[in-house]
Amino acid sequence: MADARALPGAAPAAAHRAPLLLTLLLAAANFMQVLDLTIANVSLPAITGDLGAATSQGAWVITSYAVANAITVPLTGWLSDRYGQARLFATATALFTFASFLCGMSWTLPMLITARVLQGSMAGFMVPLSQALLLGNYPPEKRGMALAIWGATTTVAPIVGPLLGGWITDNAHWSWIFFINIPIGTIAAFGTWQLLKDRETPIRRRPLDRVGLALIVIWVGCLQVMLDKGNELDWFNSDFIVVLAVIVVVSFSLFLVWELTDQHPIVDLELFRHRNFGMSALALSLAYGLFLGSMVIQSLWLQTQMGYTAQWAGYAMAPVGIFAIILAPLVGRSLQRTDPRRFATVAFIVFAICFFWRAQFTTGTDFLVIAFPQLLQGVAVAMFFAPLVSINVGGIAPERMASATGTQNFLRTMCGSFGTSLAIALWTRRESLHRAQLAEHINVYAPQSTSFSARLEATGLPPDQVHAVLDRILSGQANMLATNDVFWLCGCLLIILIPVIWLARPPFGRPSIIAAD
Repeated sequence: MADARALPGAAPAAAHRAPLLLTLLLAAANFMQVLDLTIANVSLPAITGDLGAATSQGAWVITSYAVANAITVPLTGWLSDRYGQARLFATATALFTFASFLCGMSWTLPMLITARVLQGSMAGFMVPLSQALLLGNYPPEKRGMALAIWGATTTVAPIVGPLLGGWITDNAHWSWIFFINIPIGTIAAFGTWQLLKDRETPIRRRPLDRVGLALIVIWVGCLQVMLDKGNELDWFNSDFIVVLAVIVVVSFSLFLVWELTDQHPIVDLELFRHRNFGMSALALSLAYGLFLGSMVIQSLWLQTQMGYTAQWAGYAMAPVGIFAIILAPLVGRSLQRTDPRRFATVAFIVFAICFFWRAQFTTGTDFLVIAFPQLLQGVAVAMFFAPLVSINVGGIAPERMASATGTQNFLRTMCGSFGTSLAIALWTRRESLHRAQLAEHINVYAPQSTSFSARLEATGLPPDQVHAVLDRILSGQANMLATNDVFWLCGCLLIILIPVIWLARPPFGRPSIIAAD
């Protein structure tokens, strides 16, 4: 990624006058764009029904946003050089808001997907820029607090999305899941520009790595399509999936070679020569993918198997935000005197405990038991993002800050999108496996199944309804076991990631020129 000059270490006068306002505006913009990754999930049936499209086609409403988001993130450094960070952020936020209006006004699925591509592409600029502007406008001793507030929006938004989307869909028209962005985006774009326009970052013209950009578009886009369509097409038994896999491998290999040899790469892979950057980016991205993927599975399980409406599924998942919001400022205030690896370790352990807890759920688990791990997980959310980001950017020179935050967010966005697709694929395959295994025990030679069938027939149910009842029970148990498998895997992977955090080494807070460790 082309290097971009961050704001100087001394904050601009406007930022000094209103540091909290700047933090809230940037956090609100970040919350808005992360929210749009998930808010449409629970509204897809209503959207596709209203637009006369198939449910499978509706998945592109989600995928188009995620892919456009990931692809444009690496352009942040080059465009920041050319136009300035504050100007680019304000422009991207304004265009994101306009795209949200177009989404709400769409009357066909192609129009909606086109608007989502524009929306996602602008979101790709907003995340790293909001982070870079925060870091550039705060002295090092206060960055932890700002990052904690900013980070809470990144991890809480995926939970609020289904809750808000479900409530709007149940009580209004689906278009309002996009219209609600208009006032937030307008205030965020105007407010940040007014605060930062007097001290814009230096303008530098650098060549654009068009080859690197084209390769990113190819391998990211093909990989996302492969993950989304894999289950439907039976993975590598499909020629289409095989072709996509070959394209991904070839284009990704060419991408690595090109970026490592190009003079002005669109993704600065040299950043990974810095141990702290590489280890924290790996831990942050993989953990975020596990977090987001598991939450999507939990939402689907609640709605498809437990009989929850979209709104009540959101209620069950919303408690994660309580401790996340309460503890985030405390964690941020403590980062300057506490090793951030300790916070991140506690976060991963708490995340794992919550996943292992959910892996014990049954089809009879009630609302409070489902909601309580969510409440505890809020502790992990508060200790997760800010410490890892502080490790990630702590040794970054100011002129490489935008490049570093862009690369980090590119990886995190990709892992979040891919993690969701992989979690759904694993969930579906495990459900099929458990269903086949359970079905082996339902036959005329199994005493328990014949006894249960006899009791149902004794109530007056005809044979076809008895079979329907058995099939519903079988489906519910198979899905429950598959959900447990996903949670077990997520918990184990988070425990495995803990040593990665400790491969980073102090100091974490002083900017310095990046060098290979």
